Amino acid sequence: MQNVPEEWREVRDERAGDGMTGEVQLRGKADPEVRKKGEESLMMELTRLVQETVKGSSWWERRGIDCSILAAAFLCLPPAFLLLGSSQVLWFSAGMLLMSVAHGVITFKGTHLASHGALSESQAWAKFWAVFFIEICGSFSAQAGVQGHIKMHHAHTNVVGLGDSSVWKVPCLPRSIYLFVAPLAVPIITPLVALAQLRGHSLALVVRTVLMVSLGLYSQYWLLIHVSGFLSPLSALLCMLVCRAMFSVPYIHVNIFQHIGLHMFSATNRPKRIYQMTHGVLNLPRNPLLDWMFGHSLINCHVEHHLFPFLSDNMCLKVKPVVSKYLTEKQLPYQEDSYFSRLRLFFHKYQELMVFAPPITELVGVQ
Repeated sequence: MQNVPEEWREVRDERAGDGMTGEVQLRGKADPEVRKKGEESLMMELTRLVQETVKGSSWWERRGIDCSILAAAFLCLPPAFLLLGSSQVLWFSAGMLLMSVAHGVITFKGTHLASHGALSESQAWAKFWAVFFIEICGSFSAQAGVQGHIKMHHAHTNVVGLGDSSVWKVPCLPRSIYLFVAPLAVPIITPLVALAQLRGHSLALVVRTVLMVSLGLYSQYWLLIHVSGFLSPLSALLCMLVCRAMFSVPYIHVNIFQHIGLHMFSATNRPKRIYQMTHGVLNLPRNPLLDWMFGHSLINCHVEHHLFPFLSDNMCLKVKPVVSKYLTEKQLPYQEDSYFSRLRLFFHKYQELMVFAPPITELVGVQ
């Protein structure tokens, strides 16, 4: 459907063996229309419908809108640095907020799209944007980011021990600390985890990652000192931490709300892809701030994103009616819940969902 970097193509092949293009054998209450189609599986039929929508879309719809949002975030950085140099509390606060929003869009939305190769049809440019957004802007390793997110989380969604979002679990922490305090340390933890992930990789990759991450961190620090006029290194570092951590709480929430607490599967007995994604993924409702900052694929089109992970945020939104209608017609789940409903669930069932091992689900009678 879209071109992706060469080293990431194996992910598609891996998914294909898990039901992307394979035959889905239905038992029990199978849709008569699906049986009539014979060789065409549910996933193949849905893929064809989505491909038709993508082919009928312009470049602006496929990539232009999301690239424009990212460009707007970068254009917000110069006034943010200037506002942070103001001695007036109101203007300084405005600069802090503008910097935080811009950083959130670039690091959350930008790194996610770049990791999926959704910013360009060119494989070379897709790899360049991955290094730029993930390493320079996101302070993480592009190699580790692709491995953990694409090859594990997406290839093994909700498979216990593989793609079950366990990276976000810290069972030793009390629920209030985990949900509302610990995420504030994400900007500090991220580069440290990136360094730990580099063990065993080639020297060239290690050097590149360290240089790119250092470039991103030092660039912001240098601009705060020389453009914003911060007088001490400590105040500049504190400003960096606040800007980078301001939206880390909802970021961690989004990562766990949309998977944990839903159906979980074992590596040896997982359902076909369309059942795995429809039972193990949940959409949150549209929210102007979160839509802008995280992107539709992480908020209100997460089901669509897991079914078709190489689509951009805007294309996920465009195919959403097609996907939701199809799944409803085939009597497959299309799971949605509100942000605060999920927050209440996790707060009251923290031990069950985040501390103890989740129970494995067997979807009997659907495949």
